[in-house]
Amino acid sequence: MRQERAPLSRYLRVRQDRGHTVLEFLGEIDIAAAEEIVPYLDAATAPPAPRIVIDLSPVEFFDASGLRLLYRARSRVLARDGHLSLVCVHPPTLRVLRVVGLSRLLPPLPTLDDALRRPESPAR
Repeated sequence: MRQERAPLSRYLRVRQDRGHTVLEFLGEIDIAAAEEIVPYLDAATAPPAPRIVIDLSPVEFFDASGLRLLYRARSRVLARDGHLSLVCVHPPTLRVLRVVGLSRLLPPLPTLDDALRRPESPAR
């Protein structure tokens, strides 16, 4: 069951969908956005075995602050034996993920539906 929620901030919407917590990043993800997102990201990744999807589909700009958010999420999910998926189709963001090697650790999927249907395995 999908539960829609209003954005928690202008940079983030959080909702539950098919047993996953979906963190949908919005707009420009820079240092100001990251500061607002971190508390919600930490809350979502705090329970044991969290099932998280980070959806970057609505992102227009993504800098090193956004990369730090993804590494933080991955680290927290790994520490709790959870599952993390990433949705991203924005070419400049995909290029950044490839250049820093994050796309190998957290392979981006093209749609939210793909991420929610993906077979469960712990984040690597």
